[in-house]
Amino acid sequence: MVRMMSVEEMKKNIGMELGVTDWFKIDQARINTFAECTEDRQFIHVNEEMAKKGPFGATIAHGYMTLALLSYFSAQTSLLPQGLKMAINYGLNKVRFIAPVKVGSRIRNRAVLKNVEDKGGGRVLVTTENTVEIEGEAKPAMVAESLAMFFT
Repeated sequence: MVRMMSVEEMKKNIGMELGVTDWFKIDQARINTFAECTEDRQFIHVNEEMAKKGPFGATIAHGYMTLALLSYFSAQTSLLPQGLKMAINYGLNKVRFIAPVKVGSRIRNRAVLKNVEDKGGGRVLVTTENTVEIEGEAKPAMVAESLAMFFT
């Protein structure tokens, strides 16, 4: 769900949970496609027989694949400043890959508004804490602080 509010309202809502996304299934075809795009064909990602004998008992998604899915997830939990003309990915503050995402797992993102900075000139820098959860698992797959620059 996309919501819009003034920068002042956004600042008052720092710490607010922006939402939890729908579950997203990670299948082997998606992992293989990511491996091809990134040239990262390590056996734990693409060789199902070898991966079964490895530490995770199955193939796992690339950590960077999980990270890349934040752009997809953010569309479901967006909080945008009023008068938005354009938004860009500004980077990351911190990323931790905590638990492997095994093939066949479903993941979702829980987003929390961490900071809102008026940078002047119609620019607003927003920090969001993203916790990517794995269905049925106690530990999250990843926690990442993402930065978005909004132009109003």
